[in-house]
Amino acid sequence: MKLEGAIHDILDATEFLTIVTMGQQGPHVVANWGDYLRSLGPDGDTIILPAGHYQQTEENLRHNDKIQVMAASRRVQGSHGPGQGCLLSGRGQVICSGPLADKAKAKFPWARGALVIHVEEARTQL
Repeated sequence: MKLEGAIHDILDATEFLTIVTMGQQGPHVVANWGDYLRSLGPDGDTIILPAGHYQQTEENLRHNDKIQVMAASRRVQGSHGPGQGCLLSGRGQVICSGPLADKAKAKFPWARGALVIHVEEARTQL
């Protein structure tokens, strides 16, 4: 499990997530709320987020499914005092049908589906 210990604590306390994909024009950055992550709950090493628009994110992931997520919280103790961040790397996709999309749409009626992130590496930031 990659989403445990300090990583779990950060995800449990973060206010928002920064999500980065790579497109033909370079990095593309979007965000999502920590409450949305907690509402759908990480499932093992998979993060499920509601996807509203995310058209550019979806397009990028179709061509290159690598994704990175940054989360941080001042409520988690870091090595130099209050505040700790983490970087998650893995593979992602936007899905608009099926059980995970249905789960996202049930909680968030405005969502067109789910951004599903399979975390392959997780590390805290120093």
